[in-house]
Amino acid sequence: MRKLDLAFVRNQFPAFFEPPLETLAFFENAGGSYISAPVLDRLARFHHQRKVQPYGAFEASRQGGAEMDEARARMAALLNMGADELHFGPSTSQNTYVLAQAFGEMLGRGDAVVVTNQDHEANSGAWRRLERRGIEIREWQVDPQTGSLDPVALAELLDDGKVRLVCFPHCSNILGEINPVTDLCAMARESGAWSCVDGVSYAPHGFPDVGAMGADIYLFSSYKTYGPHLGLMTIRRALAETLPAQGHYFNAGCLTKRFTPAGPDHAQIAAAAGMADYVDLLHERHFGSPDRATVSAAERAADVHGLMRQHEIRISSPLLDYLSERNDLRLLGPADALVRAPTVSVLHRRPGAELAAALESYGIMAGGGDFYAVRLLEALGIDPAHGVLRLSFTHYTSQADVERLINALDAIL
Repeated sequence: MRKLDLAFVRNQFPAFFEPPLETLAFFENAGGSYISAPVLDRLARFHHQRKVQPYGAFEASRQGGAEMDEARARMAALLNMGADELHFGPSTSQNTYVLAQAFGEMLGRGDAVVVTNQDHEANSGAWRRLERRGIEIREWQVDPQTGSLDPVALAELLDDGKVRLVCFPHCSNILGEINPVTDLCAMARESGAWSCVDGVSYAPHGFPDVGAMGADIYLFSSYKTYGPHLGLMTIRRALAETLPAQGHYFNAGCLTKRFTPAGPDHAQIAAAAGMADYVDLLHERHFGSPDRATVSAAERAADVHGLMRQHEIRISSPLLDYLSERNDLRLLGPADALVRAPTVSVLHRRPGAELAAALESYGIMAGGGDFYAVRLLEALGIDPAHGVLRLSFTHYTSQADVERLINALDAIL
């Protein structure tokens, strides 16, 4: 099996060569990843050469629009979706809010929406507010010991046929546990409900094949996937055509404008193609130049996804073993790297933010707090004000970084 060329990977991220970042180990990737060079290059080019209203008749305007269209087409292809099924918004929180407004107009009394208490608040709060419109909100609750979501409990919530939408995370931004998205989406579909999957905490570890997994809606944040500060969401065409448009009335006939009442920055949309550039760079480095006619963008993304996950599993296992063996803290989520993303949170007698501050003097950049997962922490019996220490990394993290982190934890704990 091919091994990730870490030196090549890190060379694609200028932050690793910028003082003082080059001397530090970055473990707050769940809050936002470093941006890749292909994205930076596209962003700079757009600002230098195309910073005009796009889609006009003159050359700079025409090229600007073409680059925005390229980003949409290539990112949709990576996700195995149609170009008109990909929507750009200012953030995932904003995209979810807009979706909730659309569903609020379409659903009515007697309809129900399932949410979880495992989610980041962005994929919970906006849906819960639909209760003000008379829509029933059903909470799919986590196990109070493990934080896991039990599919059997979801089946019980779906058994009366009133649920129209099921909202849940691909993985928790606290626990890291990967939920069985394909199975859960199938359960929702068989009951007559749509599915909305928050992929913000999973997509940084490899772009998923959204088309194959069956999610009706899939959302993630590109500033956590080595790109610009945008929210990307896919909505299956039939659902997007059914939902009430939320943009300008005269744009209702254009599928990609129906859910962008305030469009994001043009340069950032164009720069999103740099994420596809990055995937293709990694694929060519590890698998050779593909025949684009026979190896699809989604297949290339799957190959790269596998490389990323293999590396992440290998370097996160020693950390999970170390934390599991300590009796002075509580590791949240599974101890098995195979079933989780490398977003690792621990509870200690000292507040999470205090521990993160202590790590800073050892050159470790980490985070502490509730990370907008207040409902989950409360369900686990944790005071959100006390918070947890979160250690999150991705495929560009090195084994040396993890060893440095373990040594720093030994020192502060």
